Amino acid sequence: MAYEAIRYDVDQGVAIITLNKPERLNAFDDEMLEEWHDAVQQADRDASVRAVVVTGAGRGFCSGMNVAAEAQGEGVLQSNATVAERRHSLRNSVHPIPRAIIQLEKPYIAAVNGAAVGAGMDMASMADIRFCSSTARFAMSYVRMGLIPGDGGCWTLPRIVGSAKALELIWSGRLFGADEALEMGYVSAVYEPDELMPRVLEFAQQLARGPATAIQLSKKLVYRSQDMPFDEHLDMAQMAMFVAQTTEDAKEGPRAFVEKREPEFKGH
Repeated sequence: MAYEAIRYDVDQGVAIITLNKPERLNAFDDEMLEEWHDAVQQADRDASVRAVVVTGAGRGFCSGMNVAAEAQGEGVLQSNATVAERRHSLRNSVHPIPRAIIQLEKPYIAAVNGAAVGAGMDMASMADIRFCSSTARFAMSYVRMGLIPGDGGCWTLPRIVGSAKALELIWSGRLFGADEALEMGYVSAVYEPDELMPRVLEFAQQLARGPATAIQLSKKLVYRSQDMPFDEHLDMAQMAMFVAQTTEDAKEGPRAFVEKREPEFKGH
């Protein structure tokens, strides 16, 4: 697929998805959603990609749905369509992205460079880890439109900041900044705007140089174990450990430790 609404680049084992509608703070439309979904799948299929970073062009990360289009009944929600036509509006437009991300075993990291509001904050919440610029702003602003988080935010946000804080943010729809996002644990670090992408890429490239099987299995264990009894988690961990032990990287790690050098993981 030829990309226009996003940019897709791969550098040193890291796929970089850049939302590319800066003139409207990367509010999404059907074109962007289709390309974003395709890019996630492409990164998933590409064995040379070990980590994925998503960010936005210009001043914004993602301002969610195109409110002007929605007001005219022409946006993602199809408000001028019949109930039967609207029944699967999100499933057929936005939801392929979170469904693809939840299946992605590789680290998926958000570099939030500016506004991430409404569905844009939902999109940031889908990431495994978030870093942001000091200029970033966040809001679960659905309530201001008389709507509810429709893109997974009621599932992801409580798992990041806890149920009480998630409800406060969802019910109020208030805007908050980078420092508060860091304080509540929504982001892992805050950087100055010109430092954000270099620092995020440094982190992502470090993961890309790591033991891919161990990193991906540990991600799966973390997510699958959230709704699993501890005893079942231990059984799943045993199976994951068995797989990890069969890799060449599991031999290289101890070898490098004994030889007092940095390991050279190959990802297999």
